[in-house]
Amino acid sequence: MTPLVRAAGLRGLVPLLDALGGDGAALLTRFHIDPDAPDSDDALIPAGAAARVLETAAARTGRPDLGLLLAERQDISILGPLAVAIETSPTIGAAIDCASRFLYIHSPTLSIVQVPDPCGSYRAAVPGAPPQPQATELGVGLIHRVLSQVHSAYGGAYGLRSVHLPHAMLAPQARYAEFFGAEVRFGRPAALLRMPATLMSSPLDGRDSVLRDIAVDYLASHFTDPGQTLPARVRGTLARAVGTADVSIVSVARWHRMHPRTLQRHLAAEGTSYEAELDDIRRQRAYQLLTETVLPLSQITGMLGLSEQSALTRAARRWFGEPPSRLRRRVSTRLGS
Repeated sequence: MTPLVRAAGLRGLVPLLDALGGDGAALLTRFHIDPDAPDSDDALIPAGAAARVLETAAARTGRPDLGLLLAERQDISILGPLAVAIETSPTIGAAIDCASRFLYIHSPTLSIVQVPDPCGSYRAAVPGAPPQPQATELGVGLIHRVLSQVHSAYGGAYGLRSVHLPHAMLAPQARYAEFFGAEVRFGRPAALLRMPATLMSSPLDGRDSVLRDIAVDYLASHFTDPGQTLPARVRGTLARAVGTADVSIVSVARWHRMHPRTLQRHLAAEGTSYEAELDDIRRQRAYQLLTETVLPLSQITGMLGLSEQSALTRAARRWFGEPPSRLRRRVSTRLGS
């Protein structure tokens, strides 16, 4: 199934291209996108077509920073109803959690999660970036703009330490520094916005628990990720909840609005189970934490939602054929680089 994204993700592209001497409407039409679609809150377009439009536009206009240029013309309002839930969250951390849960409504190719930073001092927000560089820079740029906007009570500067991008540098370094106001590194394993862990508890001026609950209930009841199977949605839930919330099948089933037995039955029909999905999420998270951070094993145990360090040792032997300390020594790391 071809993933669809909200056409609003390209909002501002037509006037931007026109201002750069191109023909924005003609370019969208070439890729079978209605030129009026980006101004709609409901229109959906193929994710691949959206990414190709950006790459073609960058080449035709000679603006390798096109993704950043478009991000500068956008703000949180393009997220539609998700914007309300984010802006009324009590803290930055809660806003990121909300975006993590519902960002697929805007684009199934873009996600954001919180992970421990390898240096141990910061918390990193990680967009799941699409493979096309312009789409990546637009997505990361939009998240940066959203965080700046919801943190506007503090001048918009939310303490961004550095940015990692998975592709080679497209525009001069100074352009990235101008946009992000922080160091940008290229050719990294993943797209990262590195920020202080203390930021997660920063209160937001627009916090309103009643309005936020209404917005979240609306999102949960009216939207289902059309590009994901139930196992994929369960994995997404577990990836967000492991180590931070209850990951019992009862809680996960309630998140997906079904009875635990119904959840297991549907997962079995897809050739998997709740236990298998949880185990695989923990395995992947354990490998990342053991090989990419210097966090103590006791802390990693808690971050995996395991009860004691011996449980981590037993699981690592089953997953990797060796205890966690030996795996950590064997695998070379790139901490802090």
